[in-house]
Amino acid sequence: MNFKNMKAPKVPVRGIATLLSVGVIGGLGVYGLNNGLYNVEGGSQAIVFNRITGLKNKVYPEGTHLIIPWFERPIIYDVRARPHLVESTSGSRDLQMVKIGLRVLARPVPDQLPTIYRTLGENYLDRVLPSIIHETLKAVVAQYNASQLITQRETVSREIRKILTERAAKFNIAMDDVSITNLTFGKEFMTAIEAKQVAAQDAERAKFVVEKAEQDKKSAIIRAQGEATSAQLLGEAIAKNPAFVTLRKIEAARDIAQVVSNAANKVYLNSDSLLLNLQEIKLN
Repeated sequence: MNFKNMKAPKVPVRGIATLLSVGVIGGLGVYGLNNGLYNVEGGSQAIVFNRITGLKNKVYPEGTHLIIPWFERPIIYDVRARPHLVESTSGSRDLQMVKIGLRVLARPVPDQLPTIYRTLGENYLDRVLPSIIHETLKAVVAQYNASQLITQRETVSREIRKILTERAAKFNIAMDDVSITNLTFGKEFMTAIEAKQVAAQDAERAKFVVEKAEQDKKSAIIRAQGEATSAQLLGEAIAKNPAFVTLRKIEAARDIAQVVSNAANKVYLNSDSLLLNLQEIKLN
């Protein structure tokens, strides 16, 4: 087959221009579909930067939105509260070093996102929170003694939250919660507290010993008074009736006989010793 004599078909110039136009339009359409839409996820809001007019003041809510490709780009912010933990070492009013940990829940004010981007950028929390938290903690802790920081923890936390909320509002940041996570004192203060507790326990022990001695003293006095009263009553009984001594001898002899009779061993006693000379008693 001879291809040398074959002629290529002629394509009209107008057809080539049409194909090029269709291709360009199609390409622009695909590019526009890929770059002209953006999504704002739940819990987020967006602002738009235009290459010609600059940052727009409008805040875009959740959903899908249109932009001009290349000329505009979205800046998406997470407006949900996020936790941040900051630790700071401060001095109390009695010059005790206190290490305090603070946990805050912070979020941007949605209506002020353009201002936040212009002044602080996207990492606004890292730029603002550490400085204002450290300053607030040092200012509040310096107003209390170390012991007050322990006993009045709720008051201290409430004051820290009040000051920190006011400071953060100046940067368009909202504080949903502020709480103290840990409170640690220096070794010297902990040693002093331990020594104080030991001294208090020793004082309580000494107080108990003194009270016990006083009770023993009162008990001895009462016992002596009872014995004296008993001896007095016994003397009066003997003086009034001499037969009282005889009655006591009979009771003693009965007790001795009962003990001897119940003993396992054999005991031999003189009848005079056993009966306490009862035969000599003369009853009137």
